[in-house]
Amino acid sequence: MVREFLRFRHRIGIAIVLVLLSGTAFNGYASQLPAGVNDSVTEDEAPPQAPESGLQDVGGQTDSDRGEPYYSEVLEQWKQQGIPEASGQITVRGTAYAGKSDNARIEAGSFENKDDVLVWAAESDEWIEYEIDVEREGLYAIDISYHPFVGEKYRKPITLNVLFDQSRPYLESRSIQLYRKWQDAMPPEKDEYGDEIRPASQDVSDWMTARLRDSGGAYERPLLWHLTAGKHVLRLSGSDPLAIESIMLQAPDPIDDYKTVASKRTGEAAAVSGDAIEIEAERAAWKNDSSVSLSYDNDVASTPYERGKLIYNAINGERWATGNQEITWTFDVPEDGLYKIAMRFQQSYSSNRSTFRSISVNGKAPFSEMEAYRFPYASGWQGTTLQDGNGEPYEFELKKGTNTLTMRVTQAPLKPIMVDLDHIISGLKDRALDITALTGGAVDPNRTWNIERDLPDFVAQFQDLYDRLRDVEKRLISVNGRSDALTQGMVTVEKDMQELLGNINHIAYEADKLTGMQGKLADYLQQLGTQPLQLDRLYIVPASEDVPKLEASFFQKVKGGLFDFLHTFKPKTKLGNGEKGELNVWVQRGRDYVNLIQQLADEMFTPETGIKVKVNLLPSSDQLVLMNAAGIAPDVALGLSQDLPFEYAVRGGLYDLTQFPDFDQIYERFAPGTWIPFYYDGGYYGIAETQTFEMLYYRKDVLSRLGFDVPDTWDDVYEMLPTLQQNNLNFPPVSNAAFIYQNGAEFFEQDGMKTALTTPKGFEGFKEWTDLYNVHAADQQLASFFQSFRSGAVPIGIADITAYIQLMVAAPELNGLWGIAPIPGKLQQGGTVARWMSGGVQSGVMFKSTKMAEEGWKFLKWWTSAEAQERFGNDIEMLNGQAFRWNTSNIEAFMTLPWKPEDAASILEQWRWFKEIPNVPGSYYLARELQNAWNRTVLDGINPRSSLETAVKDIEREMSRKLQEFKFIDANGKPVKSLDLPVVKEPWKGVEPYVESGIEAD
Repeated sequence: MVREFLRFRHRIGIAIVLVLLSGTAFNGYASQLPAGVNDSVTEDEAPPQAPESGLQDVGGQTDSDRGEPYYSEVLEQWKQQGIPEASGQITVRGTAYAGKSDNARIEAGSFENKDDVLVWAAESDEWIEYEIDVEREGLYAIDISYHPFVGEKYRKPITLNVLFDQSRPYLESRSIQLYRKWQDAMPPEKDEYGDEIRPASQDVSDWMTARLRDSGGAYERPLLWHLTAGKHVLRLSGSDPLAIESIMLQAPDPIDDYKTVASKRTGEAAAVSGDAIEIEAERAAWKNDSSVSLSYDNDVASTPYERGKLIYNAINGERWATGNQEITWTFDVPEDGLYKIAMRFQQSYSSNRSTFRSISVNGKAPFSEMEAYRFPYASGWQGTTLQDGNGEPYEFELKKGTNTLTMRVTQAPLKPIMVDLDHIISGLKDRALDITALTGGAVDPNRTWNIERDLPDFVAQFQDLYDRLRDVEKRLISVNGRSDALTQGMVTVEKDMQELLGNINHIAYEADKLTGMQGKLADYLQQLGTQPLQLDRLYIVPASEDVPKLEASFFQKVKGGLFDFLHTFKPKTKLGNGEKGELNVWVQRGRDYVNLIQQLADEMFTPETGIKVKVNLLPSSDQLVLMNAAGIAPDVALGLSQDLPFEYAVRGGLYDLTQFPDFDQIYERFAPGTWIPFYYDGGYYGIAETQTFEMLYYRKDVLSRLGFDVPDTWDDVYEMLPTLQQNNLNFPPVSNAAFIYQNGAEFFEQDGMKTALTTPKGFEGFKEWTDLYNVHAADQQLASFFQSFRSGAVPIGIADITAYIQLMVAAPELNGLWGIAPIPGKLQQGGTVARWMSGGVQSGVMFKSTKMAEEGWKFLKWWTSAEAQERFGNDIEMLNGQAFRWNTSNIEAFMTLPWKPEDAASILEQWRWFKEIPNVPGSYYLARELQNAWNRTVLDGINPRSSLETAVKDIEREMSRKLQEFKFIDANGKPVKSLDLPVVKEPWKGVEPYVESGIEAD
């Protein structure tokens, strides 16, 4: 009966949606949802910022649904209309602004050796406007002379939303990035074994002039704007500080093909002779993204090369693959003349797929063939001379003296294909919605369908999608030069579509296949956006000379490979080794983290304490278990999951940190809820290093269109859900901790012998959790919150703080269109909203076998101090880019990281309510059995109380077995001693000093 009722209720819901969809008023409204922003922006609207490539990872809503066309589509329209390119130049001083938002922090003054410039110290969404007087209609490019703010909290590119007369002509103008100049600190330092340590990137930004282009590298040439004759208002909006000297509008630079350029050369441009100029790729003059890092390669032909040593001798191809990531090298030529350009590269990341780079000499593509030069796939290192399709080398005209060579990631040849693939995915989504609306979402094998009758246009539309996908596949092969894994995947999707077309009425029973096709094609679309290329060295070769040998011979490869193989049997150090009196620290993180911790310990900790520290890389926590069992455990281990300290403590393997007299002072450093998972039998056996938060993410544009404020309580969420669902939107799954804790329940009784889930408050929390899906129809599962939120299919939901970094780094087109807030809570007596929520921590521990307990405790105190955490967080982000934001659990250090003030305020509010789940013997059953209870209640329609009681029995059965094993109960189940779990009932007051001063300081 329960299942039938649920099915009936679902069908009724679908019927209501169909009725609404048939209404003219709703059609006009629904066509705008879920939208980005209007093509026009009002004076009072918070100006959004902007896109990467104009393409989305499709999870439901695509950019093409937004009502904003791509630049390529608009440019084609302008060309068809015969709009000419601009003539002349229009220059506006940065200080000559005509208007600004009320919150804009701007002033005219001096900045970095230039006077009379606009200093725009933006902190949140702000805008400034300029009046532009255009004499002649045309297509204009825009140059900006600017200087970024430089400092530890300024690391990301400057993102601007560009509007003319309060409108955007195309999607890409929503997010245009002005980049910084980064330089690796060379030469790299070396460790005690002679291995190089990856150098950190330094911001060496100065005054720069940049022509505005899309932020995803999707087009060969910079963006253009159509301006009619007369006055126009240019608005720049953003939240990143910079100084502006001037803004120039002018015609785009003409770029001829190689044949035309060569024909125009004078007699002075002659072939020259002499030695080739060698440029080590890792010795770049600058790069525009700090995350473009160096890598080490042990191929014998890679330079520099030193047997048995780790040498950073190449550009990391995986980290030089997206957006407009650009690297510039400088070199000196001895005389004017013609030169060839050669390079040694590796392009083996995606089987049979080519990679593209835009190549500039002295700041400009010398001819059109360099705007998107193809680097073909091969399994190993390749040597190439830049050449035409017939293998004839291109000759570049260079002047005597210093020159620059720049290579920029571009996906321009693939852009039209990606746009079409995006539209195909959107079409498949629409066809899936057609089938769902027809069948009510239920598969009835006893029902016979006639798709051509019931959905008259469906077959023609589906056939069109199939034809377009086949065309995309063929074009991709043409651009790529051969078939690759992506085109083979498309063939598989085509076969599935062909089968459905052959038996079209059967599609009503296999609507899930349409969803699967969307997912596959969306994954291919995402892969097309990456263009990896590893680079070892470059050569500038006089045109009359031969190019140096760029690849190792067969015998060199065999000899080098044999040496590398034998060298693997000679490890430089073993985890268990260490000098006497040296603190042995193991770290379960990457090599960059280990090297940096070692560097900071040598620089900060050892000089202050006199304690030497050896930091070792721990590849896996399994090794930690084996080493501990063998009696060769370290003194200290870092980077462990929050469950491991309890597992070691219950077996007597860790040191109880409460034994140190100053423990209570260190305890105050962190939120009480952070300590809970490290508690065992009256002691604390771990200390938090990093901490993740569950936060509420929301799309400002979608909520604004729907007329909703950011929800403060769960009642607010329940109120907005019907409207979201009527518009094919929804709320994603939520973990059980929010509902258990916010209803005043605990997961375990305080003595740790049983769960507390069957108490009235515990059951209330479980029921509210399952009611979110059974009653309010929230999404039961979600493959990717990031993709769905980015596309707009999920405009609001709860995710951890790592999603914040993902959105900042990988979805610049949404800057200004989304925000974070504390999660919804439960209104308490007195007006407080309880927002209890867990998250996750990584921990540091000290092993009980250590003979250096005092030294180990001093190290843990130093490592988790504000000074060490601030330095480490800043350095690791400088080394690897914003994607490696260090989520330190030290609140003082956390507030020094470059957070937006409004985002920091939201995080601080949620920090008050951070509360992890305790660990007790057998508690590893908790998550599994609660999920089973959820499955029974939500998927099978079983009564929630009965389902929860079944789960509790299974959890407590395992708990009883483990409690007996660790002597907390006897063989008869009678308590021997209590775990006496810590109780956290009040929000952490330690946040309060940072609520005002911390945000203002930022």
